[in-house]
Amino acid sequence: MTTPKGPQLAVLPTAAEDNTSRGAQVLQPSGWPMPKGYANGMAVEGRIVVTGGVIGWDAQERLADGFVAQVRQTLSNIAEILAEAGARPEHLVRLTWYVVDMEEYLANLKELGKIYRAIFGAHYPAMALVQVVRLVEKAARVEIEATAIIPH
Repeated sequence: MTTPKGPQLAVLPTAAEDNTSRGAQVLQPSGWPMPKGYANGMAVEGRIVVTGGVIGWDAQERLADGFVAQVRQTLSNIAEILAEAGARPEHLVRLTWYVVDMEEYLANLKELGKIYRAIFGAHYPAMALVQVVRLVEKAARVEIEATAIIPH
């Protein structure tokens, strides 16, 4: 009998305790350090809700002024899109951030964390952060794609 190679995986339940989010599991390989502000992986069965690339503009397509304000508006926009499907922030399983300036992101981590928690609470899905040359809307500083799964 052979022993499988690679890290062993620990499956941890999320902090949410209500029936609609009970199926979500945080995937944390044993021995890995706990990530801060994101999860290494998520597993859940249910109805998939996917956004397009969402930017920090309002319903009149006016972009918020500056990176932090655009992140706030972008996350608020995502929360509104999720609500349209009956999803809540704890149903998020993945966020992919596209930023035009990585240094601008890193310089604002504390403020971004406060904004994130104010909108989505302490639920941290799997996340990726990518620096891009520019976004379709030239003045946009950030664009975020979201995936949520509403458990059965």
